[in-house]
This record gives sequence, C-alpha cells and structure tokens, in this order.
Amino acid sequence: MGAKDRRLAELHAAIAELSPAEALALQAQGAALLDVREADEVEQGSPQGALRITRGFLELKVEDALPDPERPVVALCAGGTRSLFAAETLRGLGYRHVYSMRGGFNRWKNEGLPFELPPRLDADARARYARHLLMPEVGEAGQLKLLASKVLLVGAGGLGSPAAFYLAAAGVGRIGLVDHDVVDRSNLQRQILHTDARLGMPKVESARRSLLDLNPSVDVRTYQTRLDSSNVESLFAGYDLIVDGSDNFPTRYLVNDACVKLGLPCVHGAVYRFEGQASVFWPRYPGRRGPCYRCLFPQPPPPELAPSCAEAGVLGVLPGVIGLLEAIEALKLLLGVGDPLVGRLLCYDGLAQRFTEFAVPPDRHCKWCAEGARFPGYVDYEQFCSAAA
Repeated sequence: MGAKDRRLAELHAAIAELSPAEALALQAQGAALLDVREADEVEQGSPQGALRITRGFLELKVEDALPDPERPVVALCAGGTRSLFAAETLRGLGYRHVYSMRGGFNRWKNEGLPFELPPRLDADARARYARHLLMPEVGEAGQLKLLASKVLLVGAGGLGSPAAFYLAAAGVGRIGLVDHDVVDRSNLQRQILHTDARLGMPKVESARRSLLDLNPSVDVRTYQTRLDSSNVESLFAGYDLIVDGSDNFPTRYLVNDACVKLGLPCVHGAVYRFEGQASVFWPRYPGRRGPCYRCLFPQPPPPELAPSCAEAGVLGVLPGVIGLLEAIEALKLLLGVGDPLVGRLLCYDGLAQRFTEFAVPPDRHCKWCAEGARFPGYVDYEQFCSAAA
C-alpha cells in the first residue's frame, strides 16, 4: 500500500462518513453542507442550501461562514476524497461535529436528491467587484445579493446623486429614480449626477445616463413624476428599500408613511447649510423594533422654521457626506451586515467637523407605527408647508 492509500485509509477510519440521504436529513436538522469543489464544478450543480468554499480557501474563509464550532458540518466534494481532507482541516480548526459525504455530489445527483445551479459572477463582474470579493462580509454571495437587489431613490438631487452613484458602483441590480424636476444651473454646485451640457434635461434622464456610464450592467428605472399619495405605493412596489433624498417635509412624511404601510426600510438623509443628518426608519427591523420618521417628528414644523435649501443655502459638498452615509446604510441593509442606524440619528456638523449620535426610540403611541396601530391614511401637507412662500 502506497503512502497516499495509507493516508486515505487513516482518514476513512478517523472521519465519520454519511450517505447523501443521511447528509440531507442532517441538513434538515440544522447542519451545514459544505461543498469544497472548485468553482467550475459547482457551476454544474450543488446541493440546495449548501455553503460553497473551495478547498484551497477553506482555512481562510470557513470561520466567517460557519462561526459556530458546535454546528454539525458535512463536507462534500465530487466523489468523497477531497471532502475527507476538508473534514480533517475542519477538525483541526476546532469544529467538533464533522462528517464527510460518501460518493460526493456525483452520488447525490445520481440518487435524485435536490440540487441547484448556483448563480455565478461572470468574468466582467469578477473584475468590476474584485475588491468586494476579497471581503468576507461581502464575497461572492454578498455580491450576488447586491446584484439581485432593488433600491428606489426619491430625489435625483443633492442627496440622491452620491447615493445613486455609489449604489450603482457597488452593483445594486436595479436602481429606481423618482424626480419630477429638470436640471438647473444652480443644481450643479452639489448634484454631481448632472452636467452643464444637460441643463433643461429631466433629472432622472440625466441621472440614468451618468449611472450607466459608470456601470452599464445596472438596470436603471426612471420615474419623471411628482411623488404623491396617488402613486407612492405603486412606485414603491417591488423595491427592497427606499433611500429618501427629498428636500421638503411633505415628501419626507409621504415616504415615511408609505414605508410604514408597506413594511419597507427607509434610509433617511437631510441637509441644511453646514449640517446634515442620517438615520434608518424601519419599525419592522428584525430583532428589534425601530422608530419611524414620525416617532422623531410627529408633525411638520411651521414653514417659517423650515426653509428649503433654495431659501437657506447649503454647502455644496455637504450632501455628498450625507448621501454617502445613506449609501452605506443601504448596502448594509441589503447585505445584512453591521449595525444599521435603526433607532439612531447621526448628525454631522461640517463647521466643527464632528459627528454626534442621538438615540431615537420608537414612540409606543405613534399613530402610524405603534403596535396594533391601524394605518390612518396619507396626509397632504403640501399646501400647509408651502404657505409661507
């Protein structure tokens, strides 16, 4: 018997082996199936719900994918040999309940057990998102999540411009843009999606061209319309989250109320002169109940206390800071990583170059988002908020 045969015999004796049917039953009880084949093999099929980490990257990536060493793990390959070596590696890393699957995926498939053709990134996507793929918090699985995600931005102006740019760069698969306005020269000091050559063009069309120039693979949907209570639900339908880049209170309340009714997370941003703020309003946030915008501001302020950017001005770079914070929060929510700004209001003072955070608990008596509250309907604040003008 050669050295290789002796080594395999030792592994067969040391590692518990399961049939594909036994592995499937164990997976149904919470075990992880770990497919350690190469990417070109996995492209031909892999057990449904399996984790996929090639044998060469197992030591580098498995602890991020399987943080609990007590969770049972069944390693599999094509025929049952590489999985024995993978199982030995897992035991060396501290995993206590490790198995190898006899016959590998070939036997799994021959026995008619469920498998899928996993989505894969093509060569262009791998080059474009290479820095994401290096991060365990993103990786290929996370990038595929982003490519399947749909984000709607309300406003293609100061806040929407940087947020949309970076969401498109990150590979969010569908980006919707709602804005009724056209490009004006006064916009160009801060609204970086637009150019001087596009003056008079609808903002959503100008934004679409810029985003596709950056990333042609993104599906950009444009809605040149004024958001109101008659169209808000149809526009929000089919999107995973809303990024609010509006610059007026009527739209902010409308966006909030629709998100509460539809159960969508609302990534909020606002700017004023040298100051800005960002938060995530999502009462249905998994794991803890978050507030909605009305928990913080139940009603709009009087018009004379809430001047717009056109009336009060804004430092051109400030929306870039807040819009990027909105983009980061949106990506965290889509990837399911980190601690989003749910229940927290992050305020930025550009003159002092300082961030300050405030806790924003949900209002137990909020008429819109409190437990058991019936949706009271949309409120038209347009006339009230514009009275001062």
